[in-house]
Amino acid sequence: MRRRRAGIASVLLIAALTAGCGGGAAVSDLGVVVKGAKGATVPVELRSGQRFSLAVPDDRSAGDSWTLEALPDATVASFISKEARRDDARGVTYFVFNAKRSGTSTIRLYDCWRCGGATTPPTEESRLRSGEAIFDLTVSPR
Repeated sequence: MRRRRAGIASVLLIAALTAGCGGGAAVSDLGVVVKGAKGATVPVELRSGQRFSLAVPDDRSAGDSWTLEALPDATVASFISKEARRDDARGVTYFVFNAKRSGTSTIRLYDCWRCGGATTPPTEESRLRSGEAIFDLTVSPR
């Protein structure tokens, strides 16, 4: 009976630790980092199986708020997570993906400047400072 309880406790502990790691845990491997910016279209060329991140400058104190507007074709790449980090005293947001199969797709990131959680800019200034970063993805076979 004592061994059974120890075994159950071990299983529960592993389950709890695993569940804790999934929700909002930082990704340690960003893979190939491709930098983009509002108003720019950037080509991204990868091989299937590669992890990659789309990086955009992000100054939350100034009002930046990046979101993933258009997911890539699910057969070409899969979204893993959104990571906010500091890089050389500036904020950077990384959208992390895995390249899956050969093909092309477009990924759109949108910065709604000072939108306060809304998806539409509330003022003319917000509309003028908001914008998209576009990434044209091409995945080739290994």
